Amino acid sequence: MTTPRVTIKDVAARAGVSKGAVSLAFNQKPGLADATRDRIFAAARELGWAPNLAARSLSSQRVDVVGLAVCRPAKLLGLEPFYMEFISGVESVLTERSCGLLLRLVRNLEEEVGLQDAWWRGRQVSGSILVDFRADDPRVAAAERLGMPVVAVGHPSLTGGLTSVWTDDATAVTEAVRYLGALGHRRIARVGGAVTLGHSALRTAAFERAAGSLKLLRIWQVATDFSGEAGARATRALLTGAGGDRPTAILYDNDIMAVAGLSVAAEMGVRVPEDVSLLAWDDSQLCRLTRPTLSAMSHDVHGFGADVARTLFGVIAGDGDGAGVSHPVATPVLVPRGSTAPAP
Repeated sequence: MTTPRVTIKDVAARAGVSKGAVSLAFNQKPGLADATRDRIFAAARELGWAPNLAARSLSSQRVDVVGLAVCRPAKLLGLEPFYMEFISGVESVLTERSCGLLLRLVRNLEEEVGLQDAWWRGRQVSGSILVDFRADDPRVAAAERLGMPVVAVGHPSLTGGLTSVWTDDATAVTEAVRYLGALGHRRIARVGGAVTLGHSALRTAAFERAAGSLKLLRIWQVATDFSGEAGARATRALLTGAGGDRPTAILYDNDIMAVAGLSVAAEMGVRVPEDVSLLAWDDSQLCRLTRPTLSAMSHDVHGFGADVARTLFGVIAGDGDGAGVSHPVATPVLVPRGSTAPAP
């Protein structure tokens, strides 16, 4: 009768740790308490297990690079404070681990699926960060088919069984609408992102629910590409409503559109916040440089990126019980400043 082969999984079970912890112990990597390391070595001795040296040699040849593909125009990405802060957070963790970031811009999701496949099969990356999820996103099945370590930046309702890290957009939108409602606003607009983006759809639905619960008189929702130009056009259209039918408050899905909206209001002689209140998202430095300063739904985007990178390393290490698990980050919080006030 053949004796079953002892595996790293058996050692992990005997020691009461994850497979990633066993790998850390035998590769002499930091991150484990001495008592845990000793318990792992003891379990391996009891089971008569030793790491496969050939496999370890192959593993050590893995390229220490993380992939990130973004489906946005290059010009827009360079102006988008969110992505600059997010990538900065990712890089802060990669630098600690002497890893690099392979960043590519793609035209569509099909191109990204092919790119991720080529990266993984060509051993160019250790894993990837996936962003901007859509409904029925093809990258979910592609990543599962490849067995590629990934972290999905998106709500679990969009990311299938992939390890995901996300912000609670619905709760944040609800807080924003309730805040404006508490100031007496009953005619509120939202200038959002592309309707195809999953997080935009979640915000749209949350905005409508919150507006319904407050029994607002009138709401507007305008889809854009997140650019300042689109934000300006949307604001101009909202503030030139026929017969004075215009909002008294506008919520923007990013801060660059809010800054553009503030400029349009000044151009049209509409006072902020006396005539219209403006509320931004993300809260980059831009929000504190305008006059008046912009109220915002603020969150730590740099920390968000760092959290995503740490989670990816947990997935790569097989740490399903620790750093490599799905979780939300802190929900954006309201920071009132000079651009919001009671309704006129």
